[in-house]
Parts: sequence; C-alpha cells; structure tokens
Amino acid sequence: MNDVKQSYLFLMYPKCSTCQKAKRFLDEHNVDYTLRHIVENPPTAAEMKEWLNKSDAPLKKLWNTSGQKYRALKLKERIPEMSLEESLECLASDGMLVKRPLLIGDDTMLIGFKQAEWEKLVNAK
Repeated sequence: MNDVKQSYLFLMYPKCSTCQKAKRFLDEHNVDYTLRHIVENPPTAAEMKEWLNKSDAPLKKLWNTSGQKYRALKLKERIPEMSLEESLECLASDGMLVKRPLLIGDDTMLIGFKQAEWEKLVNAK
C-alpha cells in the first residue's frame, strides 16, 4: 500500500475571504500543499490546459465571472467567440480573471471552495 501523502498546489488570493476559508480548511485537515499567490504568479495557459484535463470541469468554470476585470473587459460577450487557446491565454494574462481558490492534485482540480467537495477529497486519502 502506498502511504505517500499527496501534496497539492493551492492557488489563492490572500485578500479573498473564500480563499482564506479554504486555506483554514486545508490547515485544519493537515493537507500538504504549496501555496501560490494567483495574482503575483498566475497560472499559465499550459498549466490550466493540463489541469482541465485532470478534471471534468468545463473551461467556463475557470472564469471569475464576478470579478471587476471580467466585467470591464466585457468577457461575457467575448468568451463564446474565443477558441480554447484564446480563452486560456486571456485567463493567464491576469490572475484576477481566474476563479479561486484552485486546488490541484495529481489527478484532480477543485475550482472554488465548496466544503463538501473538499471534504470528499480529504476523506478519500
């Protein structure tokens, strides 16, 4: 049996209260993770493409649709016309466009903090 504890990549924006809740959850459940500031070090287009392949989530879940930048760029109207590559490049251009927090594992990606989903992941270990 493999007892190696999985380490996750946790992308968050420190001022985001939902991200803070997710971080507290990870700490309380002794989850091993590497913290990455999503604005100072945003995910690349290649990373997001790889992460989407680990997940059954559609690309549209990665967009922070409630963000000011999303509205300012009128992305709601533009996204349907964008190719996958254009969407990923746009997301990679600014961490504030990406839904957060993100938790990336060997074969999973959780988008946003829904405690029940995160508990399933923790309890599956």
